[in-house]
Order: sequence, then C-alpha cells, then structure tokens
Amino acid sequence: MLDPDLLKAFVSVLEAGGFTRAGERVHRTQSTVSQQIRRLEEQLGRRLLVRDGRGVSPTPDGEILLGYARRILALNAEAEAALTGAAPAPAMRLGIPDDIPVAALTTVVSAFAAARPQVRLAVQCGLSTDLLSALARGELDIALAKREPGTGPARRVWPERLAWVAGAGRAPADGVVPLVAFRQGCLYRGRAVHALERAGRPWRIAYESSDLLGIQAALKGGLGVAVLPRRAITADHCVLGAREGWPDIAPTELALCATGDPCAAGRDLLDLLAAFCDAEEARPLAA
Repeated sequence: MLDPDLLKAFVSVLEAGGFTRAGERVHRTQSTVSQQIRRLEEQLGRRLLVRDGRGVSPTPDGEILLGYARRILALNAEAEAALTGAAPAPAMRLGIPDDIPVAALTTVVSAFAAARPQVRLAVQCGLSTDLLSALARGELDIALAKREPGTGPARRVWPERLAWVAGAGRAPADGVVPLVAFRQGCLYRGRAVHALERAGRPWRIAYESSDLLGIQAALKGGLGVAVLPRRAITADHCVLGAREGWPDIAPTELALCATGDPCAAGRDLLDLLAAFCDAEEARPLAA
C-alpha cells in the first residue's frame, strides 16, 4: 500500500518545483522530503524524479504516478471529510498558456480567487500541448489552450488569425530568416517553420523564449520575426505580408476546455475566462 505521506511529498516536490519549497509546504526539512522520495522510489522500484538546471521534473514513471497520487490524496481528504462532517474545500485546477497576455489574465484569475476564498485554486502555466495532455490525464479541471482548429470538444473556441511580425521599422533583410520563437512544441513555432519550409526559405532560431513578453521584446529589439496572433501585436511591431514575400499562415484556435460537469465555482471561472477571451478578440489591432 502506498503511504499517503510519501505521495504528498512526491506531489509537493513537483508542484513546488524543488525539495526546499516542497518541505515548506509539508512542514518538513529538505532532507526529510528527500528521504521520503527515496523511500517511495525504493518501494516502487522505479526512479520517479529527475533533477536538472531548471528544477525537478518527473520521469515517465513519475508522470504515471503523479495522476494516481493526486487522486489518492483527494480521495483520502474526501473520506476524512465524510466521516468527520467537515466539508472539504473545493479544488479548482486551471491551466493557462504561457504565450498569451498573462498579466491581464492573471488579474481575472486573481479576482475570481478573491471572490471565492473557499476555493483552493491552483494555476499551472505552460505550453498548450502540455496543458491539454494534463487535462486529458485528469490533472487539470479547466484549460485555456491553443490547438489545431476543431480537434476536440470545448466549451468555447476563438479563431486565431496569425501573422508574421517584426519590430516596427525592423523588417529583416533577404536571406536566412531569423526566427523569434517560443519553446519547441509551441503551435506558433511549428506554423512558422512549416510555412518557411514550404516556401523554400531558409531559417534559423535567433531567439527563443517561454513567455510572450520575451518574444515581444525581442521583436521590438529587431532580433527577428515571429508568428503571433493578432492580440499579441503591439504598437512596437509591424505586420509582414504577402507583398513583402511572407507565406500565408494557417489559423489556429484558442479553446476553453473542462473535464466533466464543473461545479458552480467552475462554471463561474469558465464564464470569466470566456469574457476575457471575448474582450481580447474584440480588441483592435495595434496601429
């Protein structure tokens, strides 16, 4: 039988991004948390975590265990609440992509959290492909993510009209195209690479970032060109089109997805996210 204390330490390490912060969450020292993870790995006969320069990540076996661990801990809390008569605080796990105006969306999410202090809200920011995978595994309740148009059920979808973007007055010269791109796995990056290769234009990655602000700053500084949706274009940018020799970009879509039948708090959060996306869709293109 898997020890809930060991599972709690395992989940905390991954959610906190390290052993020290996980120890703070579960009120244990870093060495105690490390020992708990070692005991869990010995019990299962599998390596569960990998430490690298960016923090801690799960191995393939760790990915499998993570979903089960969260469900086991949730069931333990539910059983305890049922027997003690204490109503468990509802949990809401939200995933948002890291290539949208995160500051504006965080304001919306913060307002929801302030209005519903009884809800345990956990927000994960990452690549859309990772968020959709986590939603399918039951690790998220709601996800706002970019995807290929019409590739599954969704509560709402918004078409994304994509464009080639450079810094204002900084269109690149002919030759190898310097791409400003999100991390590997981003839909926009794939769109850019495939369009250039179909057009027979050579390219290179000139700047890579995991967030929209970094991409926008690199474009403003003249480091290259990127494929972005309309809402991400600012007054510091210019749009490059067919007249300048840039190939067409197929549209993507922004999808608001949820698992099962959301509770009242989940429905409220879905409504807030949909209103945010409606406002972003209606926002005029920067001059």
